[in-house]
Amino acid sequence: MTETIIFMGTPDFSVPILKKLHEKHNVALVISQPDKPVGRKRVLTSPPVAEAAKTLDIPLLQPQDIRQEEAVEKIREMAPDLIVTAAYGQILPKALLDIPRLGAVNVHASLLPKHRGGAPIHRAIMEGDAETGVTLMYMAEGLDSGDIITSVKTNITPEDDTGTLHDRLSHLGAELLNETLPALLAGTNTRVPQDEGQVTISPNISKEDEQLDWGDDAKHLFNHIRGLSPWPGAYTEMDGKRLKIYGARLLEKHSKRQPGTIDSVTEDGFTVVSGDRRLIEVTQVQLAGKKRTDASEFTAGRQNLEGTILGGIR
Repeated sequence: MTETIIFMGTPDFSVPILKKLHEKHNVALVISQPDKPVGRKRVLTSPPVAEAAKTLDIPLLQPQDIRQEEAVEKIREMAPDLIVTAAYGQILPKALLDIPRLGAVNVHASLLPKHRGGAPIHRAIMEGDAETGVTLMYMAEGLDSGDIITSVKTNITPEDDTGTLHDRLSHLGAELLNETLPALLAGTNTRVPQDEGQVTISPNISKEDEQLDWGDDAKHLFNHIRGLSPWPGAYTEMDGKRLKIYGARLLEKHSKRQPGTIDSVTEDGFTVVSGDRRLIEVTQVQLAGKKRTDASEFTAGRQNLEGTILGGIR
């Protein structure tokens, strides 16, 4: 008997998971978020998962609200054995969770119960975690609160940013789901309730989160920068203009200048004084209205940068 699986996902993170699932199993329907205007020209663009579904020739549904009766009824008619979600972006109602014979499972990019919420990858780096991972869990009405089926860990290295960690976790999630599905479909998998005493929440990144506070210590600033790279990007102010910082290094040098001061121009960019007077070397930037560039290219031709005070001390 061939099982019927419905996959729900939206961003790039979900695509390898869908593709891996599709290799060996019957994905009868893909549900993704609606197309949205993107870029300055506001071109109507499909989410990555929707594009993948079209490429794989899998039927696609893109409801504005998954709670709409039409969407729930469509899923009910298909009588799925299992629903698999990965970064879908909407909370599933109980009426939908109760439909699949084997339940609904979610591929979540953290080691639950830590980092429940919409930005677990960003927050794991921003908070200086030494490790993170992917958890396969049963879905429940609460936010990422369902029973844990299994998980896999990975170290967070100083060279990681959200981009590299995102890609690694996406592929780890695809493999974890692939390895666990036989037990899920046979009903022989384990399930362990989450320890509510260990819960932390990782909400979506806000505009306020993006601004750097040079009064923070260097390690926190370094984690902040790489936790927001390559998207949405941490920023500071230079001469009244927004300067996004995408790349940085943590140095073992200190300065007596005040926090937020450009201490020196280097071969790879420039150094900035942190709240604990330790220096951070900025290596990749984007000035408002300009393209993203190496900081060494940004400093070329700019005079008297040393001693410039950047905005963002609270």
